[in-house]
Amino acid sequence: MNKKLIKGFKIGLPLLLASFFGWLTFSKLPFSEIIPYFKKANYLWVLTGMFIGLLSHISRAYRWQFMLKPLGYSIKLPNSFMALFAAYLANYGIPRSGEVLRAAVITNYEKVPFEQSFGTIVAERIIDLAVILIIVAITLFFQFDFIYSILLETFNLTKILFGLGILLVLGIAFLIFIQKSKLKIAIKIKNFLSGLIKGVTSIFKLKQKWTFLFHTIFIWCMYVLMFYITSFALEDLNQTPFAAIIVAFIAASFTIAATNGGLFFYPAAVLAAFLLFDLPKEPSYAFGWIVWASQTVMITIIGILSFICLPIYNKSKLN
Repeated sequence: MNKKLIKGFKIGLPLLLASFFGWLTFSKLPFSEIIPYFKKANYLWVLTGMFIGLLSHISRAYRWQFMLKPLGYSIKLPNSFMALFAAYLANYGIPRSGEVLRAAVITNYEKVPFEQSFGTIVAERIIDLAVILIIVAITLFFQFDFIYSILLETFNLTKILFGLGILLVLGIAFLIFIQKSKLKIAIKIKNFLSGLIKGVTSIFKLKQKWTFLFHTIFIWCMYVLMFYITSFALEDLNQTPFAAIIVAFIAASFTIAATNGGLFFYPAAVLAAFLLFDLPKEPSYAFGWIVWASQTVMITIIGILSFICLPIYNKSKLN
């Protein structure tokens, strides 16, 4: 294939992906329902929340460099940052597709083996889950009834535990089969899993553990602070207790992990949590949309720019 055609494809494809994911995200918004509340919002607080959210993402991009260094790779911060936002944007279109895209970007531009890069991202998700479970545990200590009622109403815990048990058994059976099989596909999977495990366990080989821990704490403190600061955008919620903020933050965070960026579910989760504290329904639902939309706008803009700038920034590597 012609080199110019390949180069044009590598530059044009990110533009098409950026346009698609951007359109897919905003085409589903219920503008008629949320615009009246957006007009009442104090955008000084909204913009402050957006800036705080951006700081958390910069910290995450920087922290990713620490996870790749034990594997022998030193990636550039701009590539780490743009890969992260391209991944965020992709997740709005297809849930969890961003993790694959993020690893692929670093593989393409920084020559990090895909399975190892993806392994570090899996490790990130494990760390994120551990942090949010710690937040849940602390909140449970102070607000057990509220959290328990949310879990009870939202999830069937018996079915979840049963499903996890089945997945565990199937997973063990699959690993035993891959380990003993001599089939080519099994060997390829074994090599992929080996690289994946190498990426996941990179966290145990970190030389700057305290710096990594600082960024992990900073990232999540910024998430919570972003959520809290944005609540001041609506006067009706200025007296919202911090316990309600934490409960709503936890509920909303799970919707982002389980859906395409929390579209529709994020505001609904915030509303459900705030109603437990007898907060007014309309402002609570509006706040859910405002905090979701403000972060989505930031991610969409920077995500599209990332798709565009990645091939430009790495132009020399496309030749």
